[in-house]
Amino acid sequence: MKHRKQVIAAVALALAACGDDGEALLGTLERDRVELVAEAQEPIVEVAVREGDAVTEGQLLLRLDPAVAEARLSQARSVAARAERRHAELAAGARREQIREARAIAEGATARAAAESSEFTRIEKLVSGGMLAASALDRQRALQDSARAEQRAAGERLSELERGTRAEVVEQAVALLAEARGQLAEVELGLARHSVRAPRAGVIDALPYKLGERPPRGAPVAVLLAAGQPWARVFIPEPRRASLQPGAEATVRIDGSERAWRGKVRYVSSEAAFTPYYALNERDRSRLSYLAEVVLTEPEAATLPTGMPVEVTLQEVRTGP
Repeated sequence: MKHRKQVIAAVALALAACGDDGEALLGTLERDRVELVAEAQEPIVEVAVREGDAVTEGQLLLRLDPAVAEARLSQARSVAARAERRHAELAAGARREQIREARAIAEGATARAAAESSEFTRIEKLVSGGMLAASALDRQRALQDSARAEQRAAGERLSELERGTRAEVVEQAVALLAEARGQLAEVELGLARHSVRAPRAGVIDALPYKLGERPPRGAPVAVLLAAGQPWARVFIPEPRRASLQPGAEATVRIDGSERAWRGKVRYVSSEAAFTPYYALNERDRSRLSYLAEVVLTEPEAATLPTGMPVEVTLQEVRTGP
C-alpha cells in the first residue's frame, strides 16, 4: 500500500511538472524491493533481524517451525533407502544358497519322475497280463504326468535363478529409485526453505509477522531493500517520450544534498502509466506519462536513503527536423 501511494504521488507530481522540455521531473529515490514469502503455513519460531538492519547475502532472517517438514524428510529418507536396497537386490540376482536349493529341488523332481515312469512301465505289464485292473494304470499315468510336470517346473525355476533378474525388472527398480531420490530432494529443499535467508545484501524494510505468528503460505514475511546503486522513479510526459531512450544521461538532485548526482536511464515503459478516459486528441495526449527509471551511477550514491524526493533533468536526444 505504501509503495502504491508513492507511485500515485509520483504520477501526480510528474503531471504537474509537464511544462517546458528542459524542466526537471519530480520523483522518488528507490531501490530494488525483494519480498520473501513463507514456503509453508507454520509458526515463526525465530526472528534473527530487526527492521532497518543491514544484512548480507545468505544471512538468516527468520525461521518457520520445521517439525512437520522434518517428519516428512525422515519418511522420504526411509522410502529412498528401501528403493535403493530393492534395486541392489535385483541387480545382484539370486544368492548362491537359493540356486543350490533350486538345484536340489530339481534333482529331487527328476528322481521322482524317473521312479513314477518305472512304476508306470511295471503296472502297464501287469495290466496287459490281466493281473491288475485298467484303473490302476490310469492312476499311475496321472502320477507319472504330475511328476514330470514338477520336474519341468523345478528345472525352469533353476534356470531362472541361474540367468539372473530380467533387465526390465532392474530398469523398473532404477526408475523407482530415481523417483524416491527426487521426492527426497524435494522434501530437503522444502525443509531448507523454512529458514528464510537474504537472497542478496540489503536492508530489512519490513517484517510483517512477529515471533509466534503463523503466516499463510505464500505471504511475504520479510521485505528487503537491495544494496547497491539506487534509482530514481520518474514519469516522462508524452511530448518528451520520443526523444528519450535507455542509456540517456541524466542529472539527479536530491533534497538535503547540495551536489548534483550523475545518472543514466535504464528503463522507459512502452505503455502509458496514466490514460484519460476521454478521446485522446492533441491536447489530451500531452496528459499521458511513461514510467522511467534513472539509476545513479556514482559509487557514493549507494549510501543515499531510499524514498527521498528527487528532481531529474534528462539529456534528451532530438529526433527528426
